[in-house]
Amino acid sequence: MATSSPGNSHTHDIVAKLWNLCNVLKDDGVTYHQYVSELTYLLFLNMAQETGQEQAIPQEWRWQVLEAVG
Repeated sequence: MATSSPGNSHTHDIVAKLWNLCNVLKDDGVTYHQYVSELTYLLFLNMAQETGQEQAIPQEWRWQVLEAVG
């Protein structure tokens, strides 16, 4: 019998949030290709912020700025 580990729960939460975002975008008329591109870009910005690699990204496009807007 498979057991649930904390890592699996965290992964499940991330996947659920991602699908919720995809559904919101789809309902707004965004195509699959468009929302994959947008979500990839958002994940890139988030990872750059989390790893301290934002220096090459213009200040106005950094994760923290976008997060404050949303």
